[in-house]
Amino acid sequence: MWQDIRSMNATANALFGVFILALLMSGIWWVVQRPMFTLKVIRVEGVEQAALRHVNAFTIRDTALPKMRGNFFTTNLDNVRTAFESVPWVRKASVQREWPNKLIVTLEEHQALGTWGEDGRLMSVKGDVFTANLAEAEEDAELIAFAGPEGSEKEVLARYLDFKQWFANISLAPEVVQYSSRYAWSLKLNNGMRVELGRLQDDQTLKNRVDRLLTVYPQLVASLQDSIESVDMRYPNGLALKSSHNAFGINPKLKVKRK
Repeated sequence: MWQDIRSMNATANALFGVFILALLMSGIWWVVQRPMFTLKVIRVEGVEQAALRHVNAFTIRDTALPKMRGNFFTTNLDNVRTAFESVPWVRKASVQREWPNKLIVTLEEHQALGTWGEDGRLMSVKGDVFTANLAEAEEDAELIAFAGPEGSEKEVLARYLDFKQWFANISLAPEVVQYSSRYAWSLKLNNGMRVELGRLQDDQTLKNRVDRLLTVYPQLVASLQDSIESVDMRYPNGLALKSSHNAFGINPKLKVKRK
């Protein structure tokens, strides 16, 4: 009998606890849904409060805001972040709440370095491929033309930085960098000369081939009067060169052997 009474008391206490919890949750839900918590302000700023160059209120209104749901309490910050990262030119977004009805969104924009492939995409200075208005990117800088297999963007960027450093020794710079599906490297310099570097055999292959070209380049320029169209550095002991004309009456295609 006493056991039955204790069991009934325990059951009653449990039911009473559930009732109080339900009542509490209902109260919280009622408070959360009050109009004062409706999102009234979404403040958008650049990283470290830098000015945003390409993201504006119109693109945010058309791209990000339609994807947002909820109020100050119920909106999912990860969903908001994803919505803003879908805006053209946005590389990364972070979101935080500000009491009682604001969101603070901090955006990092892509900085375009060049184009990627043939489909109009852009590549950033951090090796990210993204889609944005090409004309806007061209207003910022002279774009490098990059190409390579999907997934090779970071490697292509790293090689470009190497080429830029190496060819600075002869006051030239790459304007086209291509990494073929057969893993061969080629580039076009800002004097119009195309350089074939081929596939890697080891970590020093590209550097050694570029060094060989840099060594003989002043001699080539002096002999051919800046008429060099292309140089093929894939030969182990020399190079193959093509010139647009030949002031010395020799074949435009020749092989220069290293001493």
